[in-house]
Amino acid sequence: MAKRTPLYARHLALGAKLVDFGGWDMPLNYGSQLQEHHQVRTAAGLFDVSHMTIVDFPDPVATRALLRHLLANDVARLYPGKALYTCMLNEAGGVIDDLIVYDRGAAGYRLVLNAATRDKDLAWIAPIAERFGTAWRERDDLAMLAVQGPEALDKLAAILHPATLAKVNAGRRFHAVEADDGLFIARTGYTGEDGVEIMPAAETAPLLWDQLLAAGVLPCGLGARDTLRLEAGMSLYGSDMDETTTPLVSGLGWTIAWQPPDREFIGRAVLEQQRTAGIPQILVGLVLEQRGVLRSHQPVYDGDREIGLTTSGAFSPTLNRGIALARVAADAGDRCQVEVRGKRLAALTVKPPFVSHTG
Repeated sequence: MAKRTPLYARHLALGAKLVDFGGWDMPLNYGSQLQEHHQVRTAAGLFDVSHMTIVDFPDPVATRALLRHLLANDVARLYPGKALYTCMLNEAGGVIDDLIVYDRGAAGYRLVLNAATRDKDLAWIAPIAERFGTAWRERDDLAMLAVQGPEALDKLAAILHPATLAKVNAGRRFHAVEADDGLFIARTGYTGEDGVEIMPAAETAPLLWDQLLAAGVLPCGLGARDTLRLEAGMSLYGSDMDETTTPLVSGLGWTIAWQPPDREFIGRAVLEQQRTAGIPQILVGLVLEQRGVLRSHQPVYDGDREIGLTTSGAFSPTLNRGIALARVAADAGDRCQVEVRGKRLAALTVKPPFVSHTG
């Protein structure tokens, strides 16, 4: 039986189309995926992302040493209230997961992992944390809601204490506020728009959901979340990167902290070798020049030469054309062809994001 978030009954009441995602019953949409997409781009949308895995590490000193070894980015760059996007790598430099880590000051660190990778992530972290003498706790007592869009912060005014709202508004992206009422509110998201991700207690999540709907935030499902993240050029684990690909060939080289050179994070040696030798492939954006819909695993050509594969693709509601991320040969030019249902369609090679961030 699939897992259910604390908001499952709310999704049923709203007539959501539910699908299995990483072992969870999750809403794909509540009617019109297109409407939900445009709602986030123009106003504000509400997502239940309580399937994500939240893990707390209460000891700030021991955890700092652990995370500097465990993660490719460097938590030494953080300070209380700051967040960091990073990859967790295996010894071969492959991506076990991509995640966000929050510095909570004296309360330690918080990691938010992908839902579909929970089991393997925790199995990987546990023995390394034990070696560092670091305690950790999965926070399955918390839920997670995302409010995203250019009006997201305005909508929060109806439900947050004025002092908390002021702190949220004063913060920049990738900063978090811990309110007196226990709410953890981060200026993060997966849509390319401004907004927050809120982590309330699981038992209070339905009330918070109701308050946000009453404030005029439209519920949105995983379908819109996927087209929004793709337009924003944000990678999806299992499609755009996985354990067989390194961050360097997945467009995530910017998430690697090479300095200081003596920080021995897992996978570093292989990444150093790959960087020295030169990466054979790069992750690029593709925009179709003619009608068609791009999906994952479609061959990409430069003339008669096959140069790679699409990793994820969709029809872009904002651009009104097919777009995709693709891993292609490092010498790929600015034009290519994508094989769609046996026919090669012309495409432009671009640097993501496809739609500029507004936050």
